[in-house]
Amino acid sequence: MKKIQLNPVGWMSQLSQVEVSKLEDTTNSELYRMFRNCCLAVLNSGVDEDNYEVLFSPYDSFDIRLIKRERGVKLELINPPEVGFVDDRLVRGVHEHLFSVLRDMLYMGNKYAFVHQQAPLDSSGITDMVFDMLRHAKVIEPNNELNTIVCWGGHSIGLTEYKYTKEVGYQLGLREMNICTGCGPGAMKGPMKGAAIGHAKQRYKAGRYIGISEPSIIAAEPPNAIVNELVIMPDIEKRLEAFVRIAHGIVIFPGGVGTAEELLYLLGILSHERNAQQPYPLVLTGPAGSESYFEAIHDFVGATLGKTAQSKYQIIIDDPAEVARVLCQGSKKVEQYRLAMGDAFSFNWSLKIEDDFQQPFTPTHKTMAALNLHREQPLSDLASNLRKAFSGIVAGNVKAEGVKQIRELGPFNLSGEADIMSRIDALLKQFVAQQRMKLPGTEYQPCYTINRET
Repeated sequence: MKKIQLNPVGWMSQLSQVEVSKLEDTTNSELYRMFRNCCLAVLNSGVDEDNYEVLFSPYDSFDIRLIKRERGVKLELINPPEVGFVDDRLVRGVHEHLFSVLRDMLYMGNKYAFVHQQAPLDSSGITDMVFDMLRHAKVIEPNNELNTIVCWGGHSIGLTEYKYTKEVGYQLGLREMNICTGCGPGAMKGPMKGAAIGHAKQRYKAGRYIGISEPSIIAAEPPNAIVNELVIMPDIEKRLEAFVRIAHGIVIFPGGVGTAEELLYLLGILSHERNAQQPYPLVLTGPAGSESYFEAIHDFVGATLGKTAQSKYQIIIDDPAEVARVLCQGSKKVEQYRLAMGDAFSFNWSLKIEDDFQQPFTPTHKTMAALNLHREQPLSDLASNLRKAFSGIVAGNVKAEGVKQIRELGPFNLSGEADIMSRIDALLKQFVAQQRMKLPGTEYQPCYTINRET
């Protein structure tokens, strides 16, 4: 049996005895099981795998324990994966990430009782919670330079698209912009890799590669090796809110249902009348050959949410330098607006996010079938319901609980207005044809069925 003890790093290196005792109290909880799985994912950092069963099955004997010390806690790894080690020494970045997991899953998880859903239920309370978690992770303080660009896109993309995400990241890095992604492979890794080269050429030593995940995603998509700031939010809704509140601009690369979910979430928020005047740089971009992908996305947004939603973004094809210029210029407008509003540069407090975009949506056969996918509702409500539909498909594709439900009860059933359902069906079929649902080499079995109401 292989055992390795790790000294605490970062904020977790100094804890009071009360804080240590609270951490110890979690060791027999459901939260601790989630913590163990997230740590196992981190130890597999850099492994391109989106099947949690394949990822975890070789490591049934793995465990992780807390060892109490006077000034804090140590972590003891039992039979950890070898991929996280170099010459029997744990990679430093992986070491740091493990204590980030400890901070977010156990310390903050215990504080907000993630598993028992006792977190604040009102809108302002949820936003305060997101801020508190980002502040504890030390994401907020360095974010005052207005140079944080969030990059969204698929984990399952081809080599041409991956190289393009690197080139966009490189152009952003040359302009001393920092990168925040979902921390996984594909379009979440490429921009960070490119930016690292751009930062190096500019001798920019403050490069930030922020990865924001959540327990069920990180278990299926281990963080890539470039992430130097890892944050694990308790659920997808708080993860999305963290992205949009710390971003000074967002770029979206080609992707699948997860990327569509992110776009619909943001467009639903930006379409709110309270956010009408707020500058929010948003660029959809891809290499030559991706025109049809963005045409399909643009048409879908126009047919469901209308021209106002379409006006919130611009599409740039095969021009990484222009993407970087647009986002840099947009950040100047963000700065002017925040100054005029008296809002913080580091965290967008003035962005109005409706309660329905913040409350956790748990995909089940019942909740998916009950989604209101009709036009006779406010656009923000339709955007929210469309977002939930795509979120459920993500769960059925890669998240442990969703995969289990599909295996036991069959596909989720989505039902709604005929035209909307036809457009959803067409978009999803394009994602399947372009192998955007799962990593290449994996045969995709749809986790959903489409029902058109007459």
